[in-house]
Amino acid sequence: MVSAAFKTTDEVNAGNNLIPANPTFDTLIDTWNRLHFFDYFLNSLLVTGATTLGVIVIYSCAAYAFSVLRFRGKTLLFRLFLVLLFVPGVVTLLPVVMLENEMGILGTHLGLILPFINGSAPLAILLLTNAFNAVPGDLREAARVDGAGELRIFSRIYLPLARPALITIALLTAIPTWNEYQLTRVSLNDPTRYTLPIALQSLQQGDTVQYNTLMAAALIVVIPIIILFFSLQRYFVNGLVGAVKG
Repeated sequence: MVSAAFKTTDEVNAGNNLIPANPTFDTLIDTWNRLHFFDYFLNSLLVTGATTLGVIVIYSCAAYAFSVLRFRGKTLLFRLFLVLLFVPGVVTLLPVVMLENEMGILGTHLGLILPFINGSAPLAILLLTNAFNAVPGDLREAARVDGAGELRIFSRIYLPLARPALITIALLTAIPTWNEYQLTRVSLNDPTRYTLPIALQSLQQGDTVQYNTLMAAALIVVIPIIILFFSLQRYFVNGLVGAVKG
């Protein structure tokens, strides 16, 4: 992908070497202009940011309840969430589209954000519950003796100690949401609301496929995710290790 992004169309079609003989930025510049990167980037950023924030807020609260609180049916409900890990997303595609059509949100960014948040529930609850289980119970009891309520204990003790797990969930949510194509393709019809993966398809119009243009566009799309991952890699690894131990 990187190699083709710096080649001309003729050199890509020739396929003689991996390293470009005459590297050029013309393909990237032309693709950047044709893709209208910032217009679609803002759409992708909105959907990805809102989904990630929703997952962190909602399922950290749910995981805290599963880890600390006592209520009837807790074990059964937790296991039901785990069962959802084995349900393929394509199975729910048609029901989601029909439901959104009845709600009047089909074709909107909200119609993407809500299913994405819902689909992240099983993994987020599993990892965060294990992370909260690793927090010593003595800290919670000491805080309660000092007069702290559940909200303060949750926000001042559990969330800071579970930061690696929270960042891990954020990455595991942001990356697939940024790259999501299936529901986005079915749902969105307004070009002004397209996200970057859908915008890539517009570059394939015509009988001749310009692979250097497609590779340049793909490189532009993945760069933000690559930067995000490597900047948070340390927390990501710690979060996965902590979740597995829990």
